[in-house]
Amino acid sequence: MFMTNRKVLLLLYNCTAHVPLTELPNHIQLKNTIVHYLPLNEEEVCYTPTEDDIINDITRHNNDGVVDIDDDDNDSHNVPKISTKLPPQHHTTKDLPPHLHSTLMTAFDAVKPAFREILKALKPDLVIYDLFQPWTPQVAFELNIEATMFLTCGAASLCFLLHHSKCPDMEFPFQEISIPETEFSQFNQFINSSVNGMMNKDRCLESQARSSNMVLIKTSREIEAKYVDYLTLLLGKQMVPVGFLVQTENIDHDHDQGRIQGFVSGGAKLKNTSYNPEPENIDHDHAHTEIMDWLSKKEPSSVVYVSFGSEYSLTEEEMEEIEHGIELSRVNFIWVVRFRNRDHKSTIDEALPGGFQERVGERGLIVEGWVPQAEILRHPSIGGFVSHCGWGSTLEAIMSGAPIIAIPMVVDQPFNAKLVVDIGVGVAVPRENGKLKRAEVARVIKQVVLQEEKQMRRKANELSSRMIDKMDEEMDVVVDKLVQLCSGI
Repeated sequence: MFMTNRKVLLLLYNCTAHVPLTELPNHIQLKNTIVHYLPLNEEEVCYTPTEDDIINDITRHNNDGVVDIDDDDNDSHNVPKISTKLPPQHHTTKDLPPHLHSTLMTAFDAVKPAFREILKALKPDLVIYDLFQPWTPQVAFELNIEATMFLTCGAASLCFLLHHSKCPDMEFPFQEISIPETEFSQFNQFINSSVNGMMNKDRCLESQARSSNMVLIKTSREIEAKYVDYLTLLLGKQMVPVGFLVQTENIDHDHDQGRIQGFVSGGAKLKNTSYNPEPENIDHDHAHTEIMDWLSKKEPSSVVYVSFGSEYSLTEEEMEEIEHGIELSRVNFIWVVRFRNRDHKSTIDEALPGGFQERVGERGLIVEGWVPQAEILRHPSIGGFVSHCGWGSTLEAIMSGAPIIAIPMVVDQPFNAKLVVDIGVGVAVPRENGKLKRAEVARVIKQVVLQEEKQMRRKANELSSRMIDKMDEEMDVVVDKLVQLCSGI
């Protein structure tokens, strides 16, 4: 089904994990529909040059109707200058020090008056907005414009948040994704943090409450049906899964290799991925060639890929335990290293002292910066993925058939880790009093890569096949709902 003769505006928060929202138009076949997205320019609350490249690449890959409203040829759409009090390298959540997150969100809130003028100029039929910005639907509805929320996180973690917010005296019905007290306290601290006079929990709840009669969510009923249904019950409005938002034209399951051929996600396809930091002057072609050549020399299912995403930096203690765990496992590995303080010009040797690289030799490849994550995950040599279980990375791993060694860190990641264990495509590394232990890291890596890899990959491939089969069906439902919303039905 197609949406025809419509005008849709997408508004994103400046978070790299939320970039997949811009992939939505590709999948709902927006025929004769102009899709505007609002990445704010560099003098305001903005995307860094790296993320401008991401957005521009996405735009070029979308249909001809997708345009950037921040266009020099149309002064009426330009956004007034807004001071962020942030240096240019900190205009997104990527590499943003924790103490500056509230500053970035406060600056984003300041866009509200300018956003109102943009809506008056564009007169869209529909606004699709992101989490933590309840002022977006408020402004839209004041101008008689429909607005619906798009969630880039999973349904399981939201179930936990909404249940404890709305039904605090009732037992949570899904004990399989309940998390330990240490992890719950971290989650609780995040949702109760206050920015610009409003707690994160209230931002989330108000954003959902002000959404039209539905909320779009980046997931599939194939993995989260019961959580989607429970959210619908808690919110009193329908949760509409949009799938994983991956490009599927070249996906073909090769069961002999246990891989999905030609799979790329919206983020990982781009030259600047949302998963890894971007050092200056990096040669992507050289990095790609080096990694693929290294992988081609390894036996099938013999390599573990290690990455903790673009927004979390390991502490020195965590880095040390993971380093020793990898070494003790005796498994081949690719490790994407990310430094906690980008202003301090650390080197890999400084981050991994004690002769680690010399000891592991050709068994390991250590990379700082960009890597072709999706292509790595689908490579036949990959036997597992040591992951923080960010939602985007989790979905990529499932679609690629890569078993997950789960080491969740913050916010929704512990719930995502519980989910992958529950559906049989991952194993979590247990902690001792909240602390990582190298022996457990090594044990789980060996368990997944050397002992249970084939069984988990088979489950992941079967799951991926079902999701691909259901993808068009899910998108038809999404388009039906959006057409009804734009038509006032």
